[in-house]
Amino acid sequence: MRNSYTASALLVSCLLAAAGATAQAAAESPFRGRPASPRSLPADNVPPFGIIDDNGNLIAVPALPPAGGHRGANSEPESAAPGPSLTQAVEAARVAVDTCAAAGFRVGVAVVDSVGEARAMLTADGSDGSHVFVAMRKALTALRFEMPSSQANELVPKDPELLARVTPNMFVAGGAVPIMRKGEAIGAIGVSGAGRASGSNAPMGHEDELCAIAGLRKIEKQIK
Repeated sequence: MRNSYTASALLVSCLLAAAGATAQAAAESPFRGRPASPRSLPADNVPPFGIIDDNGNLIAVPALPPAGGHRGANSEPESAAPGPSLTQAVEAARVAVDTCAAAGFRVGVAVVDSVGEARAMLTADGSDGSHVFVAMRKALTALRFEMPSSQANELVPKDPELLARVTPNMFVAGGAVPIMRKGEAIGAIGVSGAGRASGSNAPMGHEDELCAIAGLRKIEKQIK
């Protein structure tokens, strides 16, 4: 199991390094900034203008390069990270939302790609909008460990090596499952906001994870 974890760690590290290189290139744009905290989610980059600074002043738009600040139409993709397609991500998220709704729960769902960036985020009617961000943090856990986040929740506290791989923007609790292709995680589906079914003694996130599994099952045969 340790060898498997090591191989997975190397894979994720390579993907994150590639994402970092892409992010560094993108950061040259005046519309890209850096996250303010290690707890920020992947790609949570706010432009360094149009916001209030520490002194309460609105930061002005900088001088734009001759070609303009935005990428032109039909330009190269900003990301080539493997992951579910937009159609697959939306379909999986919708099934997860509907599955939880049928059980009486209003949830938020996040589907991420292989570097943890969002592919789709949905909030059920009547749901607290914060749930999608918790769901994404659960998805990062499932992606990182290539296992359901409930399993990670059981193993991480017992294994210092696993604990060392937890990042500040993860939420290590049940509710997310990895999206696997040929033995590698190319994304994950996270769900948050479902409570316990009446009379259930299931651990935190159990109902969330059942909905995430339903979303995964909807698309797993499409993942190639």
